[in-house]
Amino acid sequence: MQNELTIRLSVFAGVLLLVAIGENISPRRPLLDNKKKRWVTNLSLVIIDTVAVRLLFPVLPVALAQVAEVRGWGLFNVFQMAPWLRILLSFVILDFIIYLQHLLFHFTPALWRLHRMHHTDLDLDVTSGNRFHPLEIMISMVIKMGAVVLLGTPALAVLIFEVVLNACAMFNHGNIKLPAAFDKLLRLFMVTPDMHRVHHSTLVRETNSNFGFNLPWWDRICGTYRPQPEKGHLDMTIGLKEFRDPQRLTLFRLLIQPFTSP
Repeated sequence: MQNELTIRLSVFAGVLLLVAIGENISPRRPLLDNKKKRWVTNLSLVIIDTVAVRLLFPVLPVALAQVAEVRGWGLFNVFQMAPWLRILLSFVILDFIIYLQHLLFHFTPALWRLHRMHHTDLDLDVTSGNRFHPLEIMISMVIKMGAVVLLGTPALAVLIFEVVLNACAMFNHGNIKLPAAFDKLLRLFMVTPDMHRVHHSTLVRETNSNFGFNLPWWDRICGTYRPQPEKGHLDMTIGLKEFRDPQRLTLFRLLIQPFTSP
């Protein structure tokens, strides 16, 4: 798809900048860890993950969706429906699949070893939304590409979904203080920073809640929704109890963390 890379980079840079500005104007919590080191680590992971995907996957989801459409693969290429409806249904279904994938990474021990790296961030800000182990990104890519083929998702829907997913991940990890009334209204339609922050609590019952990234409905429907942290947003502890030493959270140690014990 033409201009795909430009669209992705433009949205990524734009959301990163806007949320970072919001964090400076109206921070939700004081930061405890060294911000500069965290930003270098988290943004380095973005580069590593991106290079790994480009090297290991000859075809990416948008291109695969185009191939599926030409060859008639997938549910949406069998049943005729309006293009806008195909795009809307594709977005909603893909979002539910990502929700289920998130559950899988929490409750499967081998996958949790990969995903826990995301939860070791001692603070949350806009860069935390990109803090994922390359192996988790690989597995997620396989799941997403399988869904694209089975559904016959339009290429435009895949591009929209991936761009929105990344933008929402950066937004809902942001250290932004939203007015309570606005947050209450907004979380009816999308995951807000206060809603997702609960998921990064050191309390296991809170870590295992609020799994959504884009749409907030799946947590409510599936019974994993928790409106607020027990200790409040200012007093809650972010991260994992097993990983509290910043010296063990350097880039190299994060990359080998799945293969080590806490």
